[in-house]
Amino acid sequence: MDIKLSEQEQVRRDKLKKYKELGVDPFGHAFKRTHTNTEIINKYGDLDKAALEELNVSVTIAGRIMRKRLQGKVAFLTIQDRDAQLQIYVRKDQIGEHAYEVFLLSDLGDIIGVEGVLFRTNMGELTVKVLKYTHLSKALKQLPDKWGGLQDIEEIRRKRYIDLLVDENSKNIALARPKIIRSFQKFFDGKGFVEVETPILQPILGGATARPFITHHNTLDMDFYLRIATELPLKKLIVGGLEKVYEIGRLFRNEGMSPQHNPEFTTVEAYEAYSDMEGMMDLVEDCISFVAYDTLGTYEITYQDKKISLKKPFKRITMTDAIKEQTNIDFKNVKSLEEAKKIAKEHDITVEKHYRVGHIVEAFFDRFVEKTIVQPTFVYHHPTDISPLAKKNEKDSRFADRFELFIDGREYANAFSELNDPIDQKERFEAQLKERELGNLEASEMDYDYLEALEHGLPPTGGLGIGIDRFVMLLLDVPNIRDIILFPHMRHKVYK
Repeated sequence: MDIKLSEQEQVRRDKLKKYKELGVDPFGHAFKRTHTNTEIINKYGDLDKAALEELNVSVTIAGRIMRKRLQGKVAFLTIQDRDAQLQIYVRKDQIGEHAYEVFLLSDLGDIIGVEGVLFRTNMGELTVKVLKYTHLSKALKQLPDKWGGLQDIEEIRRKRYIDLLVDENSKNIALARPKIIRSFQKFFDGKGFVEVETPILQPILGGATARPFITHHNTLDMDFYLRIATELPLKKLIVGGLEKVYEIGRLFRNEGMSPQHNPEFTTVEAYEAYSDMEGMMDLVEDCISFVAYDTLGTYEITYQDKKISLKKPFKRITMTDAIKEQTNIDFKNVKSLEEAKKIAKEHDITVEKHYRVGHIVEAFFDRFVEKTIVQPTFVYHHPTDISPLAKKNEKDSRFADRFELFIDGREYANAFSELNDPIDQKERFEAQLKERELGNLEASEMDYDYLEALEHGLPPTGGLGIGIDRFVMLLLDVPNIRDIILFPHMRHKVYK
């Protein structure tokens, strides 16, 4: 579809012919830099005018033109590379008539390379005096106004490349996220875990309760799911004797979108032989505290005007006790589904066809407790009904040795003592199949391959999963998940 060009866009396109008349490729070639802007600022930024003149430092840099001020046969420009901006000074008698003609064709947003020497202007600004000017790439569209930037939040997320150019905070978030992920790696590597990779395409739905994306492999003529969890393959590696494994990877869930949910997201899952729920609590606590301090240099953060401490130890409370604190209902004393349904009805809790007592307990926690939690809190002993892969508690089989970490009303981690009894696991899968028949589209399928792996012997094992996207949001004080994912999923834009 043809889109009408603005006057500015037409002017920029008209310049393409002029570049070619001057023998210059408007979309350029490779360019070798000697320095980045940050390297120059860090090394020479404290030197005064006299010191710079004495050193006569030669530099070759490249970047995008962000500001341009023309004064007759001289000009001041600001060019931006990945990490910083630097001023350059262009004179016709220094770069030559031909190069100056090329320079005069430049617009904001163009990418250029320059060679020159450092000096300090009379206003005291560190600047490159250009001796050689090279055009590298023409921008055919104009950047947003420096002060106004992109105003439409949907456009900001849709055109992240522009957002990164004009919004320093967005760029800082983009650069901080990989540092946080590297910190997770540093933590688990330091604990002796082995980083592994497991398949994204999986033939069986399992490892979590979620609706999947389904795709088809033509050669095998098989449907596959984009994985909703990395859990089951990782536990097979524990069966295989690797003992301590972890994976940082993308998961895919075909569910609703919100400020906390994107259909494609990143987690870290880790499994440790001979550990359990208590061991995983200690590990999650250590991990969260380590990553916070390693990346921010502090345990104390502010998230959406709330002061939160990520310094261990974290509060620990059972799910039923947490519900009792808020509602005065003690589900440990509820013995039947009918009794649970009656309590649910009295508190306006909808009971779906597939609900058992455990689902009602979870619904009460979601409604009355979750949003009341601000400081890091381990909520443990989830109902076995909603924990198909977790080991039952020895003292009360209605509850599983499972916990979730909540901070400011959101879940950040899920972990448990792994169910390693293949007979019990088969019964749990069968219960999940019954839930699917009753309409629970998030229930797991029967995974015979995983059951066979368990039959070869899974040692007592603890496993955990931490949502990296949400944790990045927390550390960087970003309220919407789409703003810490470089390319969030959006509806198609309709061009008119």
